[in-house]
Amino acid sequence: MMESGVPLCNACGEPVGSSSSGEVFVACHGCNYPLCRPCLDREIKEGRQSCLRCGEPYVHAALEKADVNYEDQGARSTLASHLEDYEDEGGHARNLSSLSMVESETNGESGNPIWKNRVESWKEKKKEKKSSKKDGKTQIPVEQHMEENESLEAWQPLSSVVPISRNKLTPYRAVIIMRLIVLGLFFHYRITNPVDSAYGLWLTSVICEIWFAFSWVLDQFPKWLPIDRETYIDRLSARYENNGEDNGLAAVDFFVSTVDPLKEPPLITANTVLSILAVDYPVDKVSCYVSDDGSAMLTFETLAETAEFARKWIPFCKKYSIEPRAPEFYFSQKIDYLKDKVQPSFVKERRAMKRDYEEYKVRINALVAKAQKTPEEGWVMQDGTSWPGNNPRDHPGMIQVFLGDSGVPDIEGNVLPRLVYVSREKRPGYQHHKKAGAMNALVRVSAILTNAPYILNLDCDHYVNNSKAVREAMCFMMDPQVGRDVCYVQFPQRFDGIDRSDRYANRNIVFFDINMKGLDGIQGPVYVGTGCVFNRQALYGYGPPSLPALPKSSCCSWCCCCRRSKKAPKDQTEVYRDSRREDLNAAIFNLREIDNYDEYERSLLISQMSFEKTFGLSSVFIESTLMENGGVAESANPSTLIKEAIHVISCGYEEKTEWGKEIGWIYGSVTEDILSGFKMHCRGWRSIYCMPLRPAFKGSAPINLSDRLHQVLRWALGSVEIFLSRHCPLWYGYGGGRLKWLQRLAYINTIVYPFTSLPLIAYCSLPAICLLTGKFIIPTLSNIASVWFLGLFISIILTSILELRWSGVGIEDWWRNEQFWVIGGVSAHLFAVFQGFLKMMAGLDTNFTVTAKASDDAEFGELYVFKWTTLLIPPTTLLILNIVGVVAGFSDALNSGYESWGPLFGKVFFALWVILHLYPFLKGLMGKQNRTPTIVVLWSVLLASVFSLLWVKIDPFLTSSDSSTSEGCISIDC
Repeated sequence: MMESGVPLCNACGEPVGSSSSGEVFVACHGCNYPLCRPCLDREIKEGRQSCLRCGEPYVHAALEKADVNYEDQGARSTLASHLEDYEDEGGHARNLSSLSMVESETNGESGNPIWKNRVESWKEKKKEKKSSKKDGKTQIPVEQHMEENESLEAWQPLSSVVPISRNKLTPYRAVIIMRLIVLGLFFHYRITNPVDSAYGLWLTSVICEIWFAFSWVLDQFPKWLPIDRETYIDRLSARYENNGEDNGLAAVDFFVSTVDPLKEPPLITANTVLSILAVDYPVDKVSCYVSDDGSAMLTFETLAETAEFARKWIPFCKKYSIEPRAPEFYFSQKIDYLKDKVQPSFVKERRAMKRDYEEYKVRINALVAKAQKTPEEGWVMQDGTSWPGNNPRDHPGMIQVFLGDSGVPDIEGNVLPRLVYVSREKRPGYQHHKKAGAMNALVRVSAILTNAPYILNLDCDHYVNNSKAVREAMCFMMDPQVGRDVCYVQFPQRFDGIDRSDRYANRNIVFFDINMKGLDGIQGPVYVGTGCVFNRQALYGYGPPSLPALPKSSCCSWCCCCRRSKKAPKDQTEVYRDSRREDLNAAIFNLREIDNYDEYERSLLISQMSFEKTFGLSSVFIESTLMENGGVAESANPSTLIKEAIHVISCGYEEKTEWGKEIGWIYGSVTEDILSGFKMHCRGWRSIYCMPLRPAFKGSAPINLSDRLHQVLRWALGSVEIFLSRHCPLWYGYGGGRLKWLQRLAYINTIVYPFTSLPLIAYCSLPAICLLTGKFIIPTLSNIASVWFLGLFISIILTSILELRWSGVGIEDWWRNEQFWVIGGVSAHLFAVFQGFLKMMAGLDTNFTVTAKASDDAEFGELYVFKWTTLLIPPTTLLILNIVGVVAGFSDALNSGYESWGPLFGKVFFALWVILHLYPFLKGLMGKQNRTPTIVVLWSVLLASVFSLLWVKIDPFLTSSDSSTSEGCISIDC
């Protein structure tokens, strides 16, 4: 295969090759535009004499002398013959590495006459369109074309990487290396200097410290190369939105998922939908699909009301450039809404729109009140028929298109974006795979109805806060230089409804502003479940166009047999076949399963059968997967599209296919987001982190401590499930070497962090045990040992300070993150570990609990409501234990004299470290904000007094000899 350093042609995707002098072939010496010799010859034959990017004329003398040589030319031409049909029709001119196919699948040949005729007719139409476009382009000179596109700006890069300053990164990396060295010296001292008087406590502490160091390495080194990115939306518009021409921006399908409208208030979901429909993007390129996995008539009626209100809201937002475009959050802003609004009619129309929205809210709230009590005969629709989803566990698939090309226009007569309600079929006895199954159903439905090349998924409580967010993502996806191998663009999560102190670290600032930036410098951020724009082809399980080269041998480098002889180079198709078998454990289609066919018939039948084994029994959907640039399948009958869409969301459609195994959202974990992104990165894709100045999306945070802990429990349980599955990053995805090592460390960290709860709860118990027993885990320090301890503390502090310096995160956000790391570690993470192993060994599955979303108008109304749950037991126990230990320690010191105050300092320091980290949890137990119940204060004082008096009186840790001596010693000189 071609070396990875050779650039790929921007037209055909093949390596550009080298000239006769051995250098990389260059078509344009002005901007080094990557173009291979065959494509360059075709450009000149069609009348294009200048570079499309910079406008400089091609050097003809160099062209005449250039002799491009391609490595393995015969293999390359063989591959080209296999992919020729798909390239001509705009299909997959790339390695189908991870699909369940064999070599002949890429031929484009088909099986039975119906399938064959359909695909062949589709190919002919594509070829006609392509040839007509070429003819039209040849009639326009390049100079005129460039003038109409505002010269050079339209062809500049749509995004750029902004490296972190070396003045910030170099000291940061130096401190990391220094901390590694100090850790090695520290552990050498700890292991070689045991505490014989408290050997059990010492051994426990050393084991915990080693695990903490291992966790630090997993968390720290993926942040070795953080980067920032900058987008240029104006260049995107100049390139794809020229006046007088068809809009060239790619279509986007929005996915919104909801389950229970009583826990996820319909008004919040409606605001999310309205913000999507009003985005700053061409209306014919936007489609919104709402998945109702609870088949609730309340959700259906809410969308019907929302579709009607959208006819007024959308033109109002676009006329006055409203931000944000979710009405609930726009009207609740405490800012000057007249800023930058100069139109005299704005105030009047805003007042009228706010009145319309209040009436709309009244109708939605009436629907919610009506849905509180289900009628005995079930819900009935307006036409008198029974609601098909009365039984949420046994109902047919339902699809309703509310808005779109054939629907009603807005109040100004303009076409509205498409809005589609989807509720997949559910039957007893079928595994529905919760949210992941619902998202895969939306993938298939959208492929039938609109088939946009890009998909943006949002939770029902995450509204579009920045109307240009889609354009931000398209600056990466539609950039030929950047978007070629990008599987998704992930936006950070930002939240409303959080008080300034952020007591429970709901914002996750450290993760989104530090960890994700670090991953963006490697292979890309992890997928976090919402606010993400996908390349649809990546969801279908295909590998990226420029797949990294596979290792030359699967043997170890020190194996003698590998050095004795060199194997003959494989044919290109054999390499691709090996990559499919070596990576991702893809099920390769077996020709022996087809009986009674000759070789020719098998070659015709293999394509259809293998596609059906992978994607399911829907020829319309299969045809849509071949359309890399999207668009509805032309061979499909529009009158039967809804029927076909109902078919692809049926219960049995995914059986014996690759859905949830190799394509779509991956099953097997409640955190399907981490697993799905991991599979894409294993195939060689990369992802991008986009952080616009105005947050792209905002969501509703959990409203109290109990809900926050349950949310963390769900995430941790998903990580444990991945750890115990075949997709564990410790052993999965090594074939082909497509996952970078630092990226693998990051994924390992995402699945092992719940296990830190075991050493953490032991380490948080040690200070109290030391105070109660009078023993300590550290021996008397020598001068050199003091240096190692002091160096370790200084390196920890410096690492944190320098990390905050390059990331811009505040010290308060960092400290809240540290506090909740301890709170969640000793509660939710601990429960997740036990639940994960119970599920694996005993098959006890845990129910998915939807986190309640805030819907009260009162600011922080329920943020501090106390709700008891078993998750509160471990941290409460640790808190009381350490407080009692501190009281006992001071009581013992007062009883023993001033000489005991020195050893007490170290013990109390560690105990206070635990108490300070659990302080937000303690305030959460108090209930309302800044209001501690009187009974809690009284009991705390009473318990502290009783324990102190008992400790002074009993003094249980004095030896018998000491006690006898003290009894016989009466005089003051004794």
